[in-house]
Amino acid sequence: MGLNDQRDVSGQEWWRHAVTYQVYPRSFADANGDGIGDLAGITSRLPYLRDLGVDAVWISPFYTSPQRDHGYDVADYHDVDPLFGTLADADELLARAHELGLKVIVDLVPNHTSSDHAWFQAALAAGPGSPERARYLFRDAAPDGSRPNNWMSVFGGPAWSKAPDGTGDDAQWYLHLFDESQPDLDWRNPEVGDMFVEVLRFWLDRGADGFRVDVAHGLLKEESLRDQVLPGGLDLSRGLPATEAMVERAGVDEPMWDQPEVHDVYRRWHEVLAEYDGDRMLVAEAWTQTPESMARYIREDEMSQAFNFAWLLAPWSASQFADVITGTLEAVADVHGSPTWVLSNHDVARHVTRYGGGELGLARARAATLTMLALPGSAYLYQGEELGLPEVDVAPEHKQDPFFLRTGVGGRDGCRVPLPWSGDAPPFGFGPGDGQPWIPQPDAWAALTVDKQEADPGSTLGFYRAALAARRTFAHTAGDDVEMLDLGADVLAFRRGPVTVVLNCGDQPVGLPAGDVLMASGPVADTLPADTAVWLGEAPA
Repeated sequence: MGLNDQRDVSGQEWWRHAVTYQVYPRSFADANGDGIGDLAGITSRLPYLRDLGVDAVWISPFYTSPQRDHGYDVADYHDVDPLFGTLADADELLARAHELGLKVIVDLVPNHTSSDHAWFQAALAAGPGSPERARYLFRDAAPDGSRPNNWMSVFGGPAWSKAPDGTGDDAQWYLHLFDESQPDLDWRNPEVGDMFVEVLRFWLDRGADGFRVDVAHGLLKEESLRDQVLPGGLDLSRGLPATEAMVERAGVDEPMWDQPEVHDVYRRWHEVLAEYDGDRMLVAEAWTQTPESMARYIREDEMSQAFNFAWLLAPWSASQFADVITGTLEAVADVHGSPTWVLSNHDVARHVTRYGGGELGLARARAATLTMLALPGSAYLYQGEELGLPEVDVAPEHKQDPFFLRTGVGGRDGCRVPLPWSGDAPPFGFGPGDGQPWIPQPDAWAALTVDKQEADPGSTLGFYRAALAARRTFAHTAGDDVEMLDLGADVLAFRRGPVTVVLNCGDQPVGLPAGDVLMASGPVADTLPADTAVWLGEAPA
């Protein structure tokens, strides 16, 4: 048996039924008092995650970076940014996590590098037609001198910027589907694939248990780089935050996303991971248009999992939740895959707020979480949701998201506010300093700190700990079959193994089937109140 080599009690790979907790390093815990979270801070709080009851920790990028997109603009994939610590700190984090029985998933960013990356700087110095430029998507201007095509950045504005060294007829443009500081790599160049195999091995050798793959659907573009054909009325110039993107992109022509050749990349990576012990895994951030296209990323010779964003995007609706569950399970069954379920992450508004905010939003968030945790497959939690944190209305002067800086609207800063650990005023034990952290925390979070909630078994933190403990009694043994039940138009109900799950999305109490209450998201009597979920079944021996 090698490093972390283990299967769950059903003999399956550890990740198939795992609960993974996403850590956004800047906002989790600050060890040195500079107001920004770091690796040492994460390590100091790993016992908290062990006690919460999760199986794995996914850590957003901590590589060397100019931080234009908070680490998703990587300048060196083989080192740690001094903002977050050192390679020794990364090694200590991995070792401590494994001592506590936690797996560690490293975030990998293969679609683009930072413009500070040595490769891109060499490309600018070498000029048009050079092998250095062939690692990226540099192109000459269109015959009329305009940009090479009509593609728009996800962060708003054109997806092409003029190379800073170009003048006149020699000027070239480079593609960036995100910020101009994030030039897209040309994955048709074998040097790019070889470099990322080296990156995989570097972190696997250090003990990483898996990788979350950023923009997994974007690596390959149609080779012609043709114009995108847009239906009338769809304006992509303002950019598309993730929650809007899936709605507005449905059925849209997309020569820059989800190309068939991208799957060759993941077949190669699959072979690399198979050389290592411990069931190393890959999970795709793939914003695809259908459950079927999502499932293609988890065929047996490709990735382990792909994020199921349909669950996150569904409104508060029993029928739409049911459609997501049945559609997801059918799609992954066709490829013998393992489903995932996620309600929040660092790119979307927190689900307490999406579900209405205040006490209503919190009740619905707890109910949706309990429902999600009963489904087969694995669940991904975003830091702070176990505290019931809402989205924060960050003042414009404190916003740092490049989407906001490019468009002047929206932005993702509201879900990235640093966690409140203790105390009655900011920084709420986030670090040893006295001032506000990199994004200010609201005073109202004094009632939501970890310390206050640990003392209250009825708190959202207490609920998460109890739900995760109860989940462990059946998650690995209940099987993957889900039987949908009809208990009314406003009720989502299903049976999985010994557990019956009922979620009341209506505004009136509903009757419950027979069974012992194993877990509930709120008070339950003879009926199930509105905006509440319950697990029913025989209590395990």
